Amino acid sequence: MILAQFLVFILFIVIGARLGGIGVAFAGGAGVAVLSLLGAAPGDLPMQVIVFIMVVIYASSAMQVAGGLDYLVNLTDRLLRAHPKYLALLAPLVTYLLTLSASTGQVSFATMPVIVEVAKENNIRPTRSLSVAVAGSLLGITASPISAAVVFLSTQLEKGRTGWTFIDLILVSIPATLLGTMATAAFFMVWDKARGNDRLDAVPEYQRRLKAGEIAPSKHEPHELRKGARLSVLIFLLALVVVLVYSILISEKVGVISNPVMDAGQCRISIMLAAAGAILVCCQADPKKIPGSSIFKTGMNACACILGVAWLGTTFMTANQAWIKTHLGDTLTSMPWIFAILVIIASSLLYSQAASTKALFPTALAIGVSPAMVVACFPATSALFILPTYPTLTAAVDLDDTGTTRLGTKFFDHPFLIPGLMATTLSVIFAFALTSVVV
Repeated sequence: MILAQFLVFILFIVIGARLGGIGVAFAGGAGVAVLSLLGAAPGDLPMQVIVFIMVVIYASSAMQVAGGLDYLVNLTDRLLRAHPKYLALLAPLVTYLLTLSASTGQVSFATMPVIVEVAKENNIRPTRSLSVAVAGSLLGITASPISAAVVFLSTQLEKGRTGWTFIDLILVSIPATLLGTMATAAFFMVWDKARGNDRLDAVPEYQRRLKAGEIAPSKHEPHELRKGARLSVLIFLLALVVVLVYSILISEKVGVISNPVMDAGQCRISIMLAAAGAILVCCQADPKKIPGSSIFKTGMNACACILGVAWLGTTFMTANQAWIKTHLGDTLTSMPWIFAILVIIASSLLYSQAASTKALFPTALAIGVSPAMVVACFPATSALFILPTYPTLTAAVDLDDTGTTRLGTKFFDHPFLIPGLMATTLSVIFAFALTSVVV
């Protein structure tokens, strides 16, 4: 029966990937229905994870409407243009930090045109900068203190009395993912220069497009900022600090607040909603424009996808938890690298760090995988770049009009795969080293 259920799980994941967009959600729901017919009780709905994502999307969308995203893009533009020689290093750093701060990769979309423009102006192939920047953005989710994946996993660790707290988790995830991202960026910058593979004018496709007039002219025009743009960013970052500080104060390790009125998740929800309201009031943003903002649209679409695929994943994992523990428990606990590989494969199918965390990690803890191993493998949930259908990948390809960033003719020959795998693998390795120090 488990084989039949596994085939159904894979089938509906593939159907969702073929449909694309919100079709992933529809396929996930249909998969749950079929699994139920095969005797699998539906797993817990990932409503907490979805709410965590929604409130950050609300605050981020309010910041965008207030002009905050334009302000961040202008800062990125100034930084990259001031140091174009280090574009391959700075582009991933920017997308990583933006995602870490906003806990949504949607903010990195706005920086990609800037990366391409700076690359074209300085005769640099934008492919590598874009590919590592995408990996950095994905890893930034597992480092963000207010991301749904981090909050959910820390809650599971603390409820299980594992000895691991919210502060322990971020003390591992932030430096591990930052080091993994920047080490990958540095390696490929040196590698490309050594091979002479970093010059844009050496690419035949670029020369063809240039002669055909298919390359858009450079537009070095910073966004005109609204009056409250800077203030909206300040309010959003202040909300992030409040959530982070409160989560630390109520954690078991610090214990300054022993009997908190709100847990970390409730604090996140209330503070993010309050931040969105404060941005509307203080920055005179129009609330009617929020549903039409790009962050809101893509964020709500992501919530729907997580509803489908995470529910499908938890249904399969929960229904077969006993079998997994009996047949795979000893292997997973004795060979942590196998668990990391399983997380990478599952994450590439589930399309979300939060969905992967919700579907896999409670089961891993239940079958005896050590908390330290779970924390160390957490960055592996960022392996959403393996399939060439993930929105951030397709956006990077569409925005690069030089023709150097292409998905290729085969399924796995796209330029995001190797840099993404390297950054994720290094992040997991660094995380394993840090877990032996933190706790």
